[in-house]
Amino acid sequence: MRTQVVIVGAGPAGLLLSQLLDLQGIESVVVERSDRDRVEKRVRAGVLEHGTVQTFREGGVAKRLDVEGISHDGLQVRFNQRTHRLDLQELAGRSVTIYGQQEIVKDLILARQESGGDVRFCIEDAALHDLDGVRPYVTFSDDGHDVRVACDFVVGADGFHGISRGHIQGRREYERTYPYAWLGILAAVPPSAAEVIYARHERGFALHSMRSPSVSRLYLQVAPDEDLAAWPDHRIWDELRLRLADDDGFTLNEGAVLEKSITPMRSFVTTSMQHGRLLLAGDAAHIVPPTGAKGMNLAVADVRLLAFALGGYYADKRLDLIAAYTDQALRRVWRATHFSWWMTEMLHKAPNTDPFAEGLASAQLDWIASSRAMATAVAQNYTGLPYEQEWSYR
Repeated sequence: MRTQVVIVGAGPAGLLLSQLLDLQGIESVVVERSDRDRVEKRVRAGVLEHGTVQTFREGGVAKRLDVEGISHDGLQVRFNQRTHRLDLQELAGRSVTIYGQQEIVKDLILARQESGGDVRFCIEDAALHDLDGVRPYVTFSDDGHDVRVACDFVVGADGFHGISRGHIQGRREYERTYPYAWLGILAAVPPSAAEVIYARHERGFALHSMRSPSVSRLYLQVAPDEDLAAWPDHRIWDELRLRLADDDGFTLNEGAVLEKSITPMRSFVTTSMQHGRLLLAGDAAHIVPPTGAKGMNLAVADVRLLAFALGGYYADKRLDLIAAYTDQALRRVWRATHFSWWMTEMLHKAPNTDPFAEGLASAQLDWIASSRAMATAVAQNYTGLPYEQEWSYR
């Protein structure tokens, strides 16, 4: 069979790209090794930048998001048991929206189905071929049948462990591994506050967030090699209550723990996001620690650029937009990588009690609390920097 673009990976990046290409009349096939149920149940970040929400609306996949998403005009930073609220609307003129990534994936899959999109789950033995030529193709096994799909471009949106990045020749990779991890829980309990709380405590970082008016998402800083079995529910709630406490009498709502997991933290950037007719998007090209809430938002920014560049190719045979993709994408990637690293280092307790690191963290937090200029910089980065162009090539 033949299509115009083959997209490897049915996460938010791959599915959104397929949707935006379809709106420009560009055909695509999305292939995914996992089954649909697993893809729809992957619990990931849920803080959407202003521009990310805008993109979903422009892509026609925000109907449920606009009803169920929780808009946040502020962000709370807590340290020394004092809470400092950053008014995102006042400081940056933008807000963020809380809406789970798994819900976005469900919306995107439904949208692709309703428009007749070709999304294939449970594929096996995927391989990429002839990426240096003008007629690349992808092979895979689908329900026991060998399939070959000829195309013009291949987009690797298959994550850090996918097959795509290994085909990028001459790439340079940069990585930072952090000496802590996050123990996260999803709890059937109403949020204890109306906004996200980032808390720095002498025992370590804690985060209060939510997924809906009845479901909370909370995190604790732990060691990278922490044993999840050592954290029964009561211990998690005790530690959250301690680290999130403030002088105003904050009360933590507690309830049944639905899920718990430990997530290691790292930063990763590959400085070439394309080779021949292969282009990377999302986690296949870059990973950030979750502290800055940038992971999925960066993937959406990649997809906007790709949708525009591919639109230009099919409308006017322009290859310059595709050639410029890596340079354009990496400007935002490195900015978000720095912000995520900075937030992570500032809010987490350094291992082995490094007095110098502790002094730096305290100074930065005091700066945010006392300087409007600094608070504005945080708000602008947290809500997302403006896009340089529209996603659709017109």
